[in-house]
Amino acid sequence: MNRIGDYALLGDCHTAALVGRDGSIDWACFPRFDSPSVFARVLDSARGGSFQIVPAGLRATRRAYLPDTNVLVTTFVCEGGTLELTDCMPIGRLDPDDLTKVVSHETILRRLRCTAGTVDVGVAIAPRFEYGDLVPSFRLTSAQTGEIVGGADALWVTATGRLEWQEEAFSAGWRLQAGDEEWLEVRWSPSNVLRSRSSRPPVGLLQRRLDDTIAFWRAWSRQCHYDGDHADAVRRSALVLKALTYAPTGAVIAAPTTSLPEEVGGERNWDYRFTWIRDATLTLISLLVLGFREEADAFKLWLERTSAGRARDLQIMYGITGRRLLPEFTLDHLDGHRGSRPVRVGNAAARQTQLDMYGQILQAAYLYSRAEGHLSRANWAFLSELAEITAERWNQPDHGIWEVRGEPRHFTHSKLNCWLALDRAVRIAERSGLPAPTARWAGQRDAIRRYLLTEAAPDGWLRQAPGADAADAATLVAPAFGMLPTNHPVVRRTMERVRAELDHGGLLARYRTPDGLAGGEGAFLLCSFWLVDCLTYAGELGEAEALLERLLGLSNDVGLLAEEADPTTGEALGNFPQAFTHMALVTSCAHLSAAKRGEVPTEGAHDYAELALDRLLAARAGG
Repeated sequence: MNRIGDYALLGDCHTAALVGRDGSIDWACFPRFDSPSVFARVLDSARGGSFQIVPAGLRATRRAYLPDTNVLVTTFVCEGGTLELTDCMPIGRLDPDDLTKVVSHETILRRLRCTAGTVDVGVAIAPRFEYGDLVPSFRLTSAQTGEIVGGADALWVTATGRLEWQEEAFSAGWRLQAGDEEWLEVRWSPSNVLRSRSSRPPVGLLQRRLDDTIAFWRAWSRQCHYDGDHADAVRRSALVLKALTYAPTGAVIAAPTTSLPEEVGGERNWDYRFTWIRDATLTLISLLVLGFREEADAFKLWLERTSAGRARDLQIMYGITGRRLLPEFTLDHLDGHRGSRPVRVGNAAARQTQLDMYGQILQAAYLYSRAEGHLSRANWAFLSELAEITAERWNQPDHGIWEVRGEPRHFTHSKLNCWLALDRAVRIAERSGLPAPTARWAGQRDAIRRYLLTEAAPDGWLRQAPGADAADAATLVAPAFGMLPTNHPVVRRTMERVRAELDHGGLLARYRTPDGLAGGEGAFLLCSFWLVDCLTYAGELGEAEALLERLLGLSNDVGLLAEEADPTTGEALGNFPQAFTHMALVTSCAHLSAAKRGEVPTEGAHDYAELALDRLLAARAGG
């Protein structure tokens, strides 16, 4: 069975699929990221369903994305020859008048091409609808087409070679010689949609869909403005973040999967196919500093529509269409990835209180305005209300960034974000001349700072929460927000304490305090990227670079990173690929590259993201 790090991502900005090193598509949901799966072998090798390509006499495998695309090419070296498998989720060409529009065909397209010798290859298309709960009905409609129907879903299979019907799958066995190629298309539709009987599909149409998909991704990638080290990793991360964006609304999901475990065999298995306000705003900030402002425009519109009504009703996360109710339940018929149960759908954290989201929204709004984005009076009314809520609620407990499922606490990270919210609200108002009670907001902002330096740092370092003698890696964001200089004694001691308590094989754990769940987890990669940034702005570039290289080395063979990693083996853990991690990769590479050019100040307090944005704006103005 493929492990988490064995997968590559296919996506069409509506949904996604995971394809393993062995050529098996083991995860796909249609028509949206949050729809029930049609392939879920990653969660149960027997019941989940898959779409397998099996070359005979396999000796070696290598794979890579076509440059600047999300189109994957896997090369199988076999005893008799070489087989090249090209996979994508087809989309239309980029619309120059609407750079966020993505036309999806609701399809997985696979091209098999023999490039040397002779290769015998087997095909097995065995979906299991509704998270493996339903074995659908299979019917061949011609020698090369078939329909798979059950419940609300239908898959329409077309092939250029002959298909066979088995009771619970379509299969094929083809012999390809050098220069031969075969195509396979699996297209989703609602089960009530009927398609006419078809014969051999037009290869020209399938080729055009592949060509259009390549053209889309390359046209989008050309908008990327990045001048620094590790450009390939940064561009790959940007492509991942775009693929995790739901084009019809602009929402950004945390990851395309559910219940991939933070500890193999453990219970820390969550559904990440939703939009966390915090995660999405951080992701959009990273795209913003790469020059992708249209994605920020789209997310801004999504947030406006989703949060329409009272700002006080804003919740920490939503479905990608703006849905508020995300009930959590378990799929007890699935064994889970390598026996990691339960498998969860939905996320009960949606109803938690997490004060940090106010800071992230106002920070994103501030940077958006700095990038010449327009904030309307209606936008400002909403943001002002968020600032008012922050001023009222900052001294209340919450569940924090790590979404602990115990009693609320006074998490330091949440208070830092409340400081950020009020500071950025004041800056927006003063910069734009917008009406606001800035003196009162500034007074509350300063009160939060005093609270943090006295209650949260009584011994000169920022604890996880006042009264808790425990470190939390989330406190490393204090200098990134600009509340304290990176070389301030409190920041330096916080860095030392975090590393002393949370170092996990050279990487950082999030925390070590009880959180209401059994078992443990791997090193949380976002936290180590935060440490890279702190080291960068402290002027410790050699140490920052060594840690960054270690983190980049944890990506798989096609440049993808999970939420966590086993610090001993480097094995990927958690949902995959993770937007948070790729967002942090982008910004850490940008910061360190700028520091090596002498463009990062090591004295004074600075907003790290604002400095990165300023560098981009200056480069564009000069270029």
